[in-house]
Amino acid sequence: MALRKFGFENIINVEEQDVVDGNFPTVKSPNPEEPAALEMAIEKAKASNADLVMASDPDADRVGIAYRDSNNEFQLLNGNQTATLLFYYVLNQWKAKNKITGNEFIVKTVVTTELLSDIAKSFGVKTYDVLTGFKYIAQIIREQEGKSQFILGGEESYGYLIGDFVRDKDAVASCCFIAETYAWAVENGKTIEELLSDIYMEFGFYYETLKSVVRKGKSGAEEITAMMEDFRNNPPKNIAGSEVIKINDYDKQKSFDIKNNSESVIDLPTSNVIQFFTADGSKITMRPSGTEPKIKFYFGVKGELDKAEDYNQVKAELATKIDLIISDLGI
Repeated sequence: MALRKFGFENIINVEEQDVVDGNFPTVKSPNPEEPAALEMAIEKAKASNADLVMASDPDADRVGIAYRDSNNEFQLLNGNQTATLLFYYVLNQWKAKNKITGNEFIVKTVVTTELLSDIAKSFGVKTYDVLTGFKYIAQIIREQEGKSQFILGGEESYGYLIGDFVRDKDAVASCCFIAETYAWAVENGKTIEELLSDIYMEFGFYYETLKSVVRKGKSGAEEITAMMEDFRNNPPKNIAGSEVIKINDYDKQKSFDIKNNSESVIDLPTSNVIQFFTADGSKITMRPSGTEPKIKFYFGVKGELDKAEDYNQVKAELATKIDLIISDLGI
């Protein structure tokens, strides 16, 4: 219904998944972050010659995306990539309509790609970083109400918000704007992967991944605590051959500038999260789960993409770099 109100007509549903059933019999898990959740939709897209697949979770707050690539195969976008395309499109439209006055802002979580900050900066838009959780994005919107204009917000875990009406991650509006982004790319003679390559060539090739380390039981919880304390009290000086130049400790609410031997206050709530930033643009974040016996490691690395045809090569190099970081940290 929302897509039709936005003017889209060639919309194809997966009939089996139109049936309301709280057991979700058509998927192993109704989580759009899981590739298996999009399998039926991708098969339907192949059969019907569709180009874009969008799938939300049951409460319609997160959305997973797949697109048909130049080899006629469907590829999944991760949460950071979808956010990158969405933010780039929306900010372009604001600029085209002369709506950017220098008093606008976006919001992202601290574990989300830094590429969003770079994109926003290029449009003269401020970025606010917040802890994981959309309630913190909504909090910034409330605090800035009447002072500056919120454009959009997002997090790497497939949640996005355009405009301030909902005040939470909103898959319905996000699907509409993702479809617009796709249509805009096509109108400009580009595929989604070509648009993404253009962004990487302009701002740098940002590549992110997540690794969860599970440690069950009382001994596992103690091991996770010890792991965090070791990273906090004995931080590495170098990671994968690059000097650590900044450490953010959200439990201490302090940011340590290693090169200048200085520190500053992080004006965010206390949280057991540590981040390492290296001279070559890498960002490593560690955060114990509050609900499961595991610790999450978020890895973000950056490379240069000089021409689109080097996309796969640079991506492979960045993936190898993350493997080196994981090995270096012993996780």
